[in-house]
Amino acid sequence: MLTRMADRIRFILNDLPVELSDVSPMTTLLDWLREHRGLKGTKEGCAEGDCGACTVVLERADGRHEAMNACIALLGQVDGKSLRTVEGLCGHDGGPHPVQRAMAESDATQCGFCTPGFVMTAYAFASGGETADLDTIHDALAGNLCRCTGYRPIVAAMKQVAGLASAPATSLPERDGSAVFDGRFFAPRSLGDLLKARADHPDALLLAGGTDLGLLASRARKPPRSMIHVAHVPELTAIGEDKDQITIGAALSYARATPVLVAAFPALRPYLARLGSRQIRTLGTIGGNLGTASPIGDMPPVLLALETRLKLVSSRGAREVPLDAFFLDYRKTALAPDEVIQSFTLPRLWPGEHFFCDKVSKRRDQDISTVAGAYRVRIRNGRIEDVRLAFGGMAAIPKRASHAEAALLKDGFAAAVAALPKDFQPLDDWRGSSAYRLQVAMNLLRRLEMRLAEPDRPVEVEAL
Repeated sequence: MLTRMADRIRFILNDLPVELSDVSPMTTLLDWLREHRGLKGTKEGCAEGDCGACTVVLERADGRHEAMNACIALLGQVDGKSLRTVEGLCGHDGGPHPVQRAMAESDATQCGFCTPGFVMTAYAFASGGETADLDTIHDALAGNLCRCTGYRPIVAAMKQVAGLASAPATSLPERDGSAVFDGRFFAPRSLGDLLKARADHPDALLLAGGTDLGLLASRARKPPRSMIHVAHVPELTAIGEDKDQITIGAALSYARATPVLVAAFPALRPYLARLGSRQIRTLGTIGGNLGTASPIGDMPPVLLALETRLKLVSSRGAREVPLDAFFLDYRKTALAPDEVIQSFTLPRLWPGEHFFCDKVSKRRDQDISTVAGAYRVRIRNGRIEDVRLAFGGMAAIPKRASHAEAALLKDGFAAAVAALPKDFQPLDDWRGSSAYRLQVAMNLLRRLEMRLAEPDRPVEVEAL
């Protein structure tokens, strides 16, 4: 089924159907909008999903409207989706959309370069029925950079449009099977087709949300030769829950996974709010975060502390691997050339267990962590009887602090802090020196001790 060459990329753009057969599926959505469609309102500011000038809105059949970055999204990824750009906004009377009016009336346009991106972010925010409190607005705007630094009028416009109703999205009929674009972009829609494509094309890169791999096409201008897009496979986007554990498909977006994770682990609410931006979380996936095996990824320390297990599948069968055994070396994992990550499973917290996590970075929003820490501690009768301490940014792989864990169980937090240099000898780079990283990790253990002394105190996240 995955041998066809002539499938067309189909999607809805500003309520009109689009079919493409003569454009590479590796072309970024931003380049196609500007160079092939002449829609210049969507801008390139950074080419890496940081500034939000390229923001468009993904309109889903279930009524959700989600902002996303066009600069790092590939055309092959938007097959079957419904998209809206700033040119597609208009009011019921054919004039400017209420969001556009609010931006103009609030004097929020300023130099104008970033304005279309802010308008589309405001449109997605308004359509979501969210409240106009400052924390929610700031979270919605975290993925958009105003180079004029005049956020006050933009926030005023956001307050004005909060809760604005939107029309239902125009959608395409579902494909009746898998697709191949240009003979090198494979878009399976069943697990069987995915595993066949993986076995037949072991050199093809696995693409989930593309918030990392998209940089090859956008910033580096060297798109890969072939890709297998896993986001349409039902087994990779499912959620399963029972009283003991949660199982999440590896290709489920952060936007969809977050409510489930936060309900089970409340400390993740502020932590996940600092993972990229809403635009990144619309497409980005936890499976992709694990598969890239970055030592500074935000989620691996969290999942290590929570004793996560991975389900790896291939045409040969399935196997379960504890996350502790998945990361082998810098950017190397236990994933075989014919395997994919289908899902990951997290046990729920037991009675008496506490979970906390921290991210330390140069700026609060839209930044990669210098040090990330996650900790699960079980206390019974006033005594710590089990602990898992995991860190990112401290070694070539995300890693547990086994010496510190043993010292903590035996002699307490002071001993754990003293033992941490046995676990990590961090590198020096522009994000932080080795000594700084080690000191930060030690301080985070001291913070954990204070948190456990007041377990009912609300979780705080500072702009560390």
